[in-house]
Amino acid sequence: MSFSVPCGGSLLVLGPSGCGKSTLGLCLNGAIPHCIEGDLAGRVRIDGRDTRAGSMAEMAQRVGVVFQDPEAQFCMLTLEEEVAFGLENLAVPRAEMDRRIDEALAWVGLKDRRRDQIERLSGGQKQRLAVACVLAQRPRVLVFDEPTAQLDPEGVAEVVTLLEQLRTQARHTLVIVEHRLDDVMPLVDEVLVLDQTGEMVALGPPRQILHDRGEWLSSAGVWVPQVSELATSLAAAGLRLDPFPLTVAEAVIALRPHIEQLEVPPAQCPADALAARRDGEPFLRVSDLSFRYPNAARQTLTEVSVTHASGEFAAIVGGNGAGKSTLARHMVRILRPPPGRVHLQGADLTDLNAAQAARQIGYVFQYPEHQFVGRSVVDDVAFGLIRSGATESAAHQTALVMLEEFGLARLARAHPFSLSHGEQRRLSVAAMLALGQPGLILDEPTFGQDRRNVQLVLAKLAALARGGRAIVAITHDMRLVAEHADRAVAMSDGRIIFDGPPLDLFSDAAVLQQARLRPPPLAEVGQRLGLTRRWLRIGEVLEALRPAAHRVGRVAS
Repeated sequence: MSFSVPCGGSLLVLGPSGCGKSTLGLCLNGAIPHCIEGDLAGRVRIDGRDTRAGSMAEMAQRVGVVFQDPEAQFCMLTLEEEVAFGLENLAVPRAEMDRRIDEALAWVGLKDRRRDQIERLSGGQKQRLAVACVLAQRPRVLVFDEPTAQLDPEGVAEVVTLLEQLRTQARHTLVIVEHRLDDVMPLVDEVLVLDQTGEMVALGPPRQILHDRGEWLSSAGVWVPQVSELATSLAAAGLRLDPFPLTVAEAVIALRPHIEQLEVPPAQCPADALAARRDGEPFLRVSDLSFRYPNAARQTLTEVSVTHASGEFAAIVGGNGAGKSTLARHMVRILRPPPGRVHLQGADLTDLNAAQAARQIGYVFQYPEHQFVGRSVVDDVAFGLIRSGATESAAHQTALVMLEEFGLARLARAHPFSLSHGEQRRLSVAAMLALGQPGLILDEPTFGQDRRNVQLVLAKLAALARGGRAIVAITHDMRLVAEHADRAVAMSDGRIIFDGPPLDLFSDAAVLQQARLRPPPLAEVGQRLGLTRRWLRIGEVLEALRPAAHRVGRVAS
């Protein structure tokens, strides 16, 4: 590939999982070829300097990389120590270092927390700290590798606001690798698109790329802004939006002329069916559960009560630090609850040993690498089956079938840690689904995934729920909640503040604010247009606007 980005410009890199987006970032900062082995052809020049010629120390002052998991790049205890660490490695004089620490933390709004411990920061604040560490080294180029992947919707807004400030100052060239595009589009000057083989297939202004390549991007499994996806679908139905929208505000402008005779069908709200499934003994019951970690200043969970039924796809949502993962770990006995607080299919969880609990309910960790145990991908999936009594031959046969379903068969002999983040996530889900437990809890199942693989994973989970399994997803992905969940459970400060249909959640501004959530773009478009019923799925919008499309077709004829 060949491309350039001007000083002060911004480039968005799109492509399916495993296509080389992160590898491109490592080429830009000199980690390839200085630290990572491989064959590099061609040249990468930063501000005229060839990355081969500069040392890693020199390149760190020219290109800063912010990874999707900020904690993966922290190595100190306090904010000032963390920012100072990189400056010490560059031998910055102490007085200059002190000024740079203040300047960098002020840039990201954390100056008043300079001496705080990093562990006390929220997810959004940790990501801002990671940016400060890079800014302190004063690079000309900033590479963001999925900087919002771990954040709640409000945390995403915080990081996007910071990027907007950097862009306004025009002191840095921005290269952004991101799956969640709805918030970042106003920051982008040009879009670079890679296909599955890592080949560059398009480069140009974002509106042109998304308009001309929208169908190709969707078929290739690449995420696009939801409003742009809607515009592409409407164009196929005969209704073209002008302007072709990249943001919610543009979608509102483009849709307003078409809603005068809008027929909005009631959003599907399976409350009656849900109530029927929840009659009788629930699959999982939590009663008045409270929990505090050792030496913690406050409780992580406070009198939490919730049930989950067989045949239900539920989503647990809320801000970073709300207690979602802690609640889930009590449900699967990773954290042992007090007697009488958690019941699994009617049995007190404390009466079950770990093996008995694991046969009834599985747990997919937020960080896939926490559960890898095999030396190869196929061994990792087969491990649990063998422990459950299957022969080694039968376990590997089942594992290969599961890998084929998740698009990982070609990687069967690879080591799990050699996979991309998205591939690791699919492997962790496949390994747990292979065991066939009647209940499954997944912590951020769509994290780091491209569009095609998110659809694959969610379709399988929805099918399992329809087949009678209890499925619980902990997620920041509001599209997942809107399009797939039967029910949403919102948490804030260790308490449940909402339990009901997703449509009702996205209509309650007070709950959304308290839980650090934002409605998905379609719901926000409906709200701004003054519709009494919110849109959750693109299919609902197509159905609502079908009369308008027919009118346009008749006029054209």
